[in-house]
Amino acid sequence: VQLVESGGGLVQAGGSLRLSCEFSGFTFDDYSVGWFRQAPGKEREGISCINRDGRVAYADSVKGRFSISSDNAKNTVYLQMTDLEPGNTATYFCASPTFCRGPSLIVVVNTQNGNTYWGQGTQVTVSS
Repeated sequence: VQLVESGGGLVQAGGSLRLSCEFSGFTFDDYSVGWFRQAPGKEREGISCINRDGRVAYADSVKGRFSISSDNAKNTVYLQMTDLEPGNTATYFCASPTFCRGPSLIVVVNTQNGNTYWGQGTQVTVSS
């Protein structure tokens, strides 16, 4: 199992980025996928997730600005981020499986074998 994030970078406040999470070793039929972020000195937080049927959830802090989507044929999940703020600066990770329930429940869970899978992260830096 592997998850690989891409799309991070440096952007000015008010700008946009689209992150990608390409995964292998499982499909959406197996597990849902979530996006998480961790800023320096802060705990990791769940920000969005998507189920195989397209149901999604968002943290309150990103609702209306971030949008999650998936391309099941490509085993890829996207996170479109708009109107970025300096406070969004963090390393962004995708992970699976997740317990994903709207409007805002985004929790990493274990597989039946007790595993949780994380990508290596992609850095997003928003300058003021």
